[in-house]
Amino acid sequence: MQMEQKIRWLGMTLPEIETAMQQMGEKPFRARQLCNWIYGKGASDFAEMTNFSLSFREKLAEVSEIGLPILEEYYESTQDPVKKALLSLWDNEMIETVLMKYNYGNSVCVSTQAGCKMNCRFCATGLNGFRRNLTAGEMLGQVLLMREADGGDRISHLVLMGMGEPLDNFDQVLRFLQIANASWGLGIGYRHITVSTCGLTPQIERLMQEDLPINLSISLHAPNDTIRQRLMPIAKHYPLDELLAACKVYSDTTKRRITFEYNLIDSVNDKPEHARELVQKMRNMLCHVNLIPLNTVPESNLYRSKPDNTQAFADLLKQMGIEVTLRREMGSDIFAACGQLRGQQHIRKGTRK
Repeated sequence: MQMEQKIRWLGMTLPEIETAMQQMGEKPFRARQLCNWIYGKGASDFAEMTNFSLSFREKLAEVSEIGLPILEEYYESTQDPVKKALLSLWDNEMIETVLMKYNYGNSVCVSTQAGCKMNCRFCATGLNGFRRNLTAGEMLGQVLLMREADGGDRISHLVLMGMGEPLDNFDQVLRFLQIANASWGLGIGYRHITVSTCGLTPQIERLMQEDLPINLSISLHAPNDTIRQRLMPIAKHYPLDELLAACKVYSDTTKRRITFEYNLIDSVNDKPEHARELVQKMRNMLCHVNLIPLNTVPESNLYRSKPDNTQAFADLLKQMGIEVTLRREMGSDIFAACGQLRGQQHIRKGTRK
């Protein structure tokens, strides 16, 4: 006889929990109390829920589980205010998530997939292929565990820039965003949440229809299709002009500025002619360019631009009227920087906690 699967609360909405409570013979108000314990206080055990009777706590433990991932490893950078966790999921899949501390608050970089299908040349995540999508609960678990590991300090910002392509896991990412924003959930404002995509044009259009005031970030990394297709296989399916047209419609419709992420790669996409070509593509668009010195992924055989070329590229964009920032490298000593997440145990130079 097959055993009945336990309820997993993490990733459920308040109305869904209310329904489950009624099915358990409990009052609906218990749902909001449970949300407060799980999402608000980050409880990892029903025994912590002291405003519930002992019999109710025992009942919860019998028929359900919270659903948090397991913290396997925890590393702290010795050079930056960055921490990284290796987490194992219910099926032994491994993912990584990163906490970054800024003067404006604490931000968690959330993984949305175990592995990745996109196989961008400069990114470590796709090297071992794609295993599966993560659930909204597994995404929320990353935030809760990083909050707890950092001493319970408030998480004010989220960036969906960890392992995987967020818009390739659209439905679960949307559920995650809604729970992260909800007052009974994590209570993080949509304007403090950034979703990154390598350029899945139909999903960008679908996201626009959701009308969420989130920040959209596009992994661009090239001023033309020839270079982009060498770096990012997805560009063969969604040409640059098609992608940028979708971005223009998104920005015009939502009135939200789009950020274009651009890895600067030595002798590949960092020349003055590349900067000028990039500017021509972005004219008349509400946008901003985030230049990223390429982070080390040994298997890629790609190298970061020389400092003088990096500065010259940034200066040229500014002179031609494009808003630009040069991203500060953070967490590379624990392989937590952009493009370095693998979801597996490997040698790190940082401090193990």
